[in-house]
Amino acid sequence: MPDVSTSAPLRPEAAVGARVAGFALRHWLLLLGLAALIIPTFAAVARESWSTEQGAHGPVVLATGIWLVLRMRPAFVPLARPGSPVLATIGLFISLTIYALGRISGTTEMEGFALYAAMVTVTYAYIGTRAMRVLWFPILYFAFLFPPPDSLVAAITQPLKLGISREAVNLLSLFGMSVSRTGVIIQVDQYDILVAAACAGMNSIISLSAIGLFYIYIRHNANWRYSALLILAILPVAVLANFVRVLVLILITYFFGDAAAQGFLHGFAGMTMFTVALLGIFAIDTLASPLRTRLAREGES
Repeated sequence: MPDVSTSAPLRPEAAVGARVAGFALRHWLLLLGLAALIIPTFAAVARESWSTEQGAHGPVVLATGIWLVLRMRPAFVPLARPGSPVLATIGLFISLTIYALGRISGTTEMEGFALYAAMVTVTYAYIGTRAMRVLWFPILYFAFLFPPPDSLVAAITQPLKLGISREAVNLLSLFGMSVSRTGVIIQVDQYDILVAAACAGMNSIISLSAIGLFYIYIRHNANWRYSALLILAILPVAVLANFVRVLVLILITYFFGDAAAQGFLHGFAGMTMFTVALLGIFAIDTLASPLRTRLAREGES
């Protein structure tokens, strides 16, 4: 009887690995070019933004975003079709030109968002519009990897800094504490506290927007009206949390001195602020559960 050799079907993990290896072999030049763009830009962003309090959410966004894309593969892969070569070429030309200008001028913000635009364009070229509609949230979510322009931060934080410092001084003055302010500088006895951008809400607004949007999408993505309500709650929660942070810093300075406020306890106040903000979002989500149920029923009817 002749020998009949049969090959066992590949396991799902092996099949995925084979497809990835095949894609890498076919498009090695593209992958090499993307690596030449991604590695230096991400190194600069990690050094200048992710290592600071304002951008500490970046690695979390990167890890959870990649996980989410992998989780959504069964939904978007069957819809993947190549996009328009003309549109992809135009998009790459514009984004790579801006990227080059950002690299030459050393503007990390311009470089980062130009890289983001280039990656979105490449994604469109390979999977098309229909698949990208499924991936709309991860695409939006990855924008939080890069720091916003300094001019935008300054424009937004200035009124927040003034408002937070004014209300903090007014509240503590009611309890007889010797505090005053000049603009965004708070005088506590012989010490001066500068309410900087990090304490004025912008960093927590960005961080909470990223983490809050991820939480809302994972838990409530099917109920868009309720999700919109929670998204609107992020801004006031972030401002309230930063108000609490400034209060904590003033109290630390008042009772323990400037050295304590600028040392470990300053970081502790930052963690307290972020914890308060997250708990605020979770509390709003819990308290609004009857509204969520009602909106879900209206959506089904």
